[in-house]
Order: sequence, then structure tokens, then C-alpha cells
Amino acid sequence: MSGADEPLLVTRTADRVVATLNRPHKRNAIDQATIDALHALCAELEETPRTLILTGADGVFAAGADIAELRERRADDARRGINAHAFVRVAELPMPVIAAIDGYALGGGAELAYAADIRLATPTLKIGNPETGLGILAAAGASWRLKEIVGDARAIELLLTGRTVHAEEALRIGLVSSLHEVADLLAAAHAVADRIARNDPAATIATKRVFRAPRDQHPAVDLEEQAALFESPEKHRRMTAFLERRDR
Repeated sequence: MSGADEPLLVTRTADRVVATLNRPHKRNAIDQATIDALHALCAELEETPRTLILTGADGVFAAGADIAELRERRADDARRGINAHAFVRVAELPMPVIAAIDGYALGGGAELAYAADIRLATPTLKIGNPETGLGILAAAGASWRLKEIVGDARAIELLLTGRTVHAEEALRIGLVSSLHEVADLLAAAHAVADRIARNDPAATIATKRVFRAPRDQHPAVDLEEQAALFESPEKHRRMTAFLERRDR
């Protein structure tokens, strides 16, 4: 595959990468080729950290995992965690991940969105986990990430009913941070990335690492990261610039 036939279209600049799920004939359903492409992209961003914007082609984020592939998978495939491990890797990228979600984000598509640090959406958003209706469970992150986003009571209701959440409810329960018209969605994601880019990358990486650390590691993990930043020349430069501006 090459060019427009790739399952993940990637554009790169100095401080960010935009990755577009690109299987419009399958509503961007996440298949093995997409997972392989996500792993390759993660390897790149682990080596050279940049903000990642994830989005989907043709008015859909991802309508789910590829059901034709899922139907043929057996117990050993489940234990391999094909999607789960890829989404963990996305979530653990050093720099922030922004999901720009238009239209459907269902099943594995929703779980990929949950792996992002920040989620923006359009008014056409339809997000949820209908896995139990297909005789499986949401095993690629929803069972632990969703409750961290919307709370235990809301998360278990959504997972057990498998119902679809529409845009306004998603905004109300904190599943997405903001809603934007379709034409403005990617620009809104870039605006968030611009704001992140103005900050110190080392401090951003440290903040994400501390935020995702288990509760029993606090406050030790915070203090160790802060200790490293206190010795940073960039901290001194930025604070000096702040003081000089204030004193003018």
C-alpha cells in the first residue's frame, strides 16, 4: 500500500504529527494493518516526541474494530491484546495526544479515542461501546479508561447497555472537552496543539508522566520530576523572561 491507500495517513511538522485513519470504505474500521501502522507511528514518536493529533477520513473517526477480522479471532488472539497493546502505546506517548472526532467512534474506535489525552468532537459525534451486543467485551481500554474519564457510575451504565452517546451528552459528561463544526474541527485541534507548543516540552512530558502515574506514587513522582525541571536551563530562561516582562 502507498499514499492514499495507507490505513493511516501521516503528516509531520516540527512540533506535531497528524494521523488520519484512512479506510473510508470500511468507515475507518481498525484492522491489523491499522494497528501495525499505529505501532510504527508510536515508535517514531517515542524516539522523537511530538504532539499527536488523531482524526478520521470522510466524516468518521472509526466505526469500530474490523468485525470481519474479529469474528475469526480465537482465545489466543484475545490474549495477545492486539488492539489493547497498541492503544496503551498511544496513551503512553511522551507528548500529548489529541483526538479530533467526527461522526462515529464506536467499539475499538471509541477505545482509541479514550486513549487520547484530549478529545474534541463535532455535533455529529456518536460514541460508545456496543461490544456486549456482539458477544464480546470492550477489552481494548474501555473497561478501565472510561471510568477514569466519566466516573464509575456513568461508565458501567454505558458499558453494560452498550448505548451510543451523542455529542451534547458527551460534552456534558466530560467525555469530550469541546464541540466544533466539522469545518473547524481540525483547526480547533491545531489550536490546542499550538497552545501546548508554546510551553516547555520537557515540562509537558513531565506533566503527562506525573498525571498518569498511579496514586500510590504521589507525591514522590511529582517531586522527582520537579527536581529535574528545577535544574533545567529552560526553566531559568523562561522564568527570567517572565520576570523581565513583569518589571517593564
